[in-house]
Parts: sequence; structure tokens; C-alpha cells
Amino acid sequence: MGNEADRARRPGGPAAPAGDERAQDGGEDLDQDVEEVIAAVLTASRLLVAISARALARIEPSLTLPQLRTLVVLDSQGPSKLATLAAALGVNPSTAMRMVDRLAAAGSVTRKANPGNRREVVLELTDGGRELVAQVLADRHAEIAAIVARLPAGQRAGLVDSLRALADAADAPPVPPRPAPPPEPAAP
Repeated sequence: MGNEADRARRPGGPAAPAGDERAQDGGEDLDQDVEEVIAAVLTASRLLVAISARALARIEPSLTLPQLRTLVVLDSQGPSKLATLAAALGVNPSTAMRMVDRLAAAGSVTRKANPGNRREVVLELTDGGRELVAQVLADRHAEIAAIVARLPAGQRAGLVDSLRALADAADAPPVPPRPAPPPEPAAP
């Protein structure tokens, strides 16, 4: 990707010395390959966060990315106890509770007593919360679709394989492909 000096450079250190066989014989420096992959993943991550932020700004400007993530988790998990939600978000229960308080005040989440154990509270999306998630995800889907459509078909196939491998390495559950949302009706 870069020039010879870039390929010979090691992460966190100076360029490989002239006597380094990997730099001289054309062999790949595995550390450099890893760093290039990390840089590419971080760039893609930045892009995807920006796409999500733009979708939020268009649909519900007062909603934050962490709040959206909470809604998406509740949407995918269904009714959940606070501890389950906190674990899925990777936060303390007190942090999850503050998030739920804000989302409940906005009308996106309800709290109900667990019929099996009245001491437990079950969190659930309201119809408005579910619709908000659907709108933001549809907007995000449309923007990503426009970007992906600009890629040549061969690069798309390679991207699918690479992203699936990354998700598998992270033990992330796959998101099934879905059809594009229907176009908005034209205004009269």
C-alpha cells in the first residue's frame, strides 16, 4: 500500500534496519499487515459511527448514540431485566438505569413489574421506541446501501468475506441481510 520505507516500518518503532531479511527479500512484515488492517478497521468504524450519527440527527436529534444502542439492544433482545441490559451494553447496572430513565422520560421505554417476580422490573420498548429504532436503522441502511453500491462487485464480495471474518473473530452475532426499505412516497 505504501512505499518501501512504510512497508519496512514496524508499529511503534523505527523502520526495519537495512539488514532485516523481511524488508530486503520482499517478505511481508506481519506486524505491518496487522497495523494496516487495524487502520482500515478504525477508518471503517469512524465512517459507520458517522453514518449512525447522521441518521440520528435526521430522525431524532435529541437521541444520543449510546441511547440508540440501548434501544437497539432492547429491540433485538425483547423485554429484559436491567442486569441483562447492562451486561449486553457492557456497562454497570447504575449506568444502564440512568440511560433507561432518560429513554423512559422520552417515551421510548417502559418499566413493568415481572409477573414471575414482582421485585424485578422488565424493560421494554414502547411502540414509539420500536418505530424510532426502525426509522434510524432504515436511514442508516439507505446511506450504507448508497456507499456499497459505488463499490465494484468484486470488491463487495471480498468485503463481505472480510467483514464476516472480523465479526466471527469478535464472536459478534451476525445481522441477517434484509431487503432495502421501500422508497418514501412522493409528496403531492
